[in-house]
Amino acid sequence: MASTPSSPKEHHFVDIHPVLSDDNDNLNRLRDRQSSDATVNFRAAGDGKGRERRLQRNVWTFSRQIPLESGIGVFDVENKGSVEGESSGNAKGKSLGGVGATGGDADHRKGYFDMFRTKSAIGAKQNSLMPSWKENEPDPDNAEGVPGSAGADDRVNKSVPAGRYFAALRGPELDQVREYEDILLPKDEVWPFLLRFPVGCFGICLGLGSQAILWGALSSSPAMAFVRVSPNINLALWLLALAILVSVSVAYTLKCVFYFEAIRREYFHPVRVNFFFAPWIACMFLAIGVPPRWAPRHLHPAIWCAFIAPVFILELKVYGQWLSGGKRRLCKVANPSSHLSVVGNFVGAILAAKVGWGEAGKFLWAIGLAHYLCLFVTLYQRLTTSQALPKELHPVYSMFIATPSAASIAWHAIYGEFDAVSRTFYFIALFLYCSLVVRINFFRGFKFSVAWWSYTFPMTTASLAAIRYAEEVTCFFSKGLALSLSLMSSAIVSLMLVSTLLHAFVWRSLFPNDLAIAITKDRSDGAKAQDKEKKASKKNYDLKRWAKQSSLSLVSSIRRGHSGD
Repeated sequence: MASTPSSPKEHHFVDIHPVLSDDNDNLNRLRDRQSSDATVNFRAAGDGKGRERRLQRNVWTFSRQIPLESGIGVFDVENKGSVEGESSGNAKGKSLGGVGATGGDADHRKGYFDMFRTKSAIGAKQNSLMPSWKENEPDPDNAEGVPGSAGADDRVNKSVPAGRYFAALRGPELDQVREYEDILLPKDEVWPFLLRFPVGCFGICLGLGSQAILWGALSSSPAMAFVRVSPNINLALWLLALAILVSVSVAYTLKCVFYFEAIRREYFHPVRVNFFFAPWIACMFLAIGVPPRWAPRHLHPAIWCAFIAPVFILELKVYGQWLSGGKRRLCKVANPSSHLSVVGNFVGAILAAKVGWGEAGKFLWAIGLAHYLCLFVTLYQRLTTSQALPKELHPVYSMFIATPSAASIAWHAIYGEFDAVSRTFYFIALFLYCSLVVRINFFRGFKFSVAWWSYTFPMTTASLAAIRYAEEVTCFFSKGLALSLSLMSSAIVSLMLVSTLLHAFVWRSLFPNDLAIAITKDRSDGAKAQDKEKKASKKNYDLKRWAKQSSLSLVSSIRRGHSGD
């Protein structure tokens, strides 16, 4: 810096050069050197004539309000991640909860959950983590000049791609976060109850509703008259299923009202999107299994229209994604729980026959058959592009039994006889049932989940199909098989009910933190490091394999040369 006097009056000349560092320390030193009322003459560097410009010094103050969730939380995690990465060298999953994860203030901790709140519920809160501007459009007040703000925006974007769930989650229901992945909420805190209440809870209604239908069939079927089942069992189970359905529906409605962004993430989840069919299937189960003392001969068609309309709308969306071949094409997102989206057609066909609309039942049966064939072939082939089917065998595989069993019962309900078509689907379900029973050891060693309830009704539908078959083919084997399948399904439902009560009231672990909805949109640094390690190991393996093959080819060529000589 050069300073020369140009007049008797003392002036200060400052050469302006590009500043390579914008640290706050340099700015503070510059402010200390200059007095508050000094007059500064600025001279451009390299100006030979020495033109002077007299300017009144203005001190610019830069201030920015950064939301707690998107600013402090992300910065704190990035700093901690760099320190931990330098010290340990291992890429571990982190929580972007920031202060909340380290025991911050209670009000601060509450702010982390606002990212999943309904936008109308949080009103005009400016510190909401969910962005209100369009994607790829920077915000001049909060995004420009703030490092990490764009990254925070991407991390909480609601439209998480389907492939991101497969990369960040593991487990049969894709509900467990991998060790090297980050999440948006603190892991060591108990989240609000509604955030921990998953859509899979409607599986309880599926299990109990199908049991009500089963015991109603056992009490009214002529082929099972030797059992002498009281109709009161059907009444008790139906009332219990109705009470559970109302309770779960109220709780999930509250979740939709207060945490609608969490509902969006569940809808984008490749496994949980199929459970959005469960509430309406459960309602149709209750309509089909209503106690005979209360049910008229034909239900009102408005009941069928009210329950099948949401199913049809969801099918247009889901089946359209399968057909369009985009990021959520069938070979990409196919998993055993996808059978729920197909079962709804056959259950709707059964209810249509019960209300007297046979043609509507045939229409739904045809739709279900077409998509069941596509889904069945995709899951059986296990295409290389499909990453949704987990390696671990799990009760989720019982979903393979549900669709053919429901198709068999629906055909019988529409046409009034258990003919060759019904028997074909029944035999397919029976074979799949046997193939799972002989592999009972594969279902051990998994943590209890409330979603397991959804895998109880396939066994119940198989039992119902066996009862219909026993009515057509009256023999000791068919009746014994129907009774055995019925008792087995009832025993499993009873076991699930006891386990659910123990986890809910004794161990208080029925609803853990739902980490699956809190993953980030982009891959974390730990995931990228994990991919680099895999690629490096694969490269080393390929080099060793190439060297081994090259040496073998060299030896074989030398041997061929010697044999030629």
